[in-house]
Amino acid sequence: MVEKKFVPISLFPKRARRFTHGTLATLFLFIYFFVTRTSHHIGETRSYSTQVTAHAGETFPRKIWQIWKVNPLEFDGRDIEVARSWTVKNPGYRYEVLTDQNDLQYVETNFGPLGENRPDIVETYRSLTAPIIKADLLRYLVMYIEGGVYADIDVEALRPVERFVPSTHDERDIGMVIGVEIDEPHFSDHPILGQKSQSFCQWTFMCKPRQPVMMRLVENILHWLNELSIKQGKPISELQLDFDDVITGTGPSAFTSAILSEMSRATGKTVTWDTFHDIPESKVVGGFLVLTVEAFAAGQGHSDSGTHNSRNALVKHHYHASEWPKRHPRFYHPIFGEVEKCNWNVDCVKKWDEETTAFAALPQEEQERQIATFKAIEEALKKMEPPPQPAFGGF
Repeated sequence: MVEKKFVPISLFPKRARRFTHGTLATLFLFIYFFVTRTSHHIGETRSYSTQVTAHAGETFPRKIWQIWKVNPLEFDGRDIEVARSWTVKNPGYRYEVLTDQNDLQYVETNFGPLGENRPDIVETYRSLTAPIIKADLLRYLVMYIEGGVYADIDVEALRPVERFVPSTHDERDIGMVIGVEIDEPHFSDHPILGQKSQSFCQWTFMCKPRQPVMMRLVENILHWLNELSIKQGKPISELQLDFDDVITGTGPSAFTSAILSEMSRATGKTVTWDTFHDIPESKVVGGFLVLTVEAFAAGQGHSDSGTHNSRNALVKHHYHASEWPKRHPRFYHPIFGEVEKCNWNVDCVKKWDEETTAFAALPQEEQERQIATFKAIEEALKKMEPPPQPAFGGF
């Protein structure tokens, strides 16, 4: 008797089975990408709370990011020495620089259709022509995707990054590390200094990937640019921006406002600058570790910032790359100059206020006469200046 083997009957031929498996896989992928990629476009209010949960308990990525015009192989001597401080003090960290040549590719890759699918972000970035606005926006985009440490190209590392989180804190409980920059709240009502008198430092900070505050900050910037475009009646590429526009639109004031708002959301109560005024030691609020002013902004000559010799000083800002105010000037009085030159000295600011107020009360003709006289004196003084002496005895 011949034994018969049982052969299961297939409902589909082999080709059909291959087609079906492939189709099902494609279908599942389509559903996944449709759900995840369209979530940014449903409704006006977006929720990022799950992103915090996803990274709770993780450590900070061991990465250091900088942004500059050229790649590190083309740095000049000054920039190389400052940049090297980060790699020397943090040998276990990955170091990367985004440049004017590869920044757009980074944004398109991470925020294009195959990334976050945020055409609004990509198109806005493409439209930007002001280097400082691009640099500010790019650092927030990179930190949202990558996390790690961001430092301006002219910021020197004085201590290893591991010192950013004091031993009294557990980095697994912290989503972002920031430091006080300007702590001069008694100027908060000043018409020029007020909006920049209380701020966190954004030339150096550290965060974990996909922190909600980073994306909210990006969206605040997009909204600000669009509103300003409407107000000026110009495309984003042609916007005229002064110093305070930059500070409040993308710089430290915008950075600080977004962080205080996120702290308030996280804690369920309104968090104001009073929480961080004159803090003697670091503190954690709503998952943000706030370091004292000495940490990232020592040696400023104001805000009780101390010196770079302090054991609490973690970085040193050399400011040699901070030339953007030339393109976006501060308010400049034709006779009394910039109030910022007072460097937050109370008596100096008071005198500047009194003199400019008295000048504004003068008749227009008298104002013009004084300005003309002031300019004539300036020109005469320039002519009296001795010519520069040749170096090395004329050689």
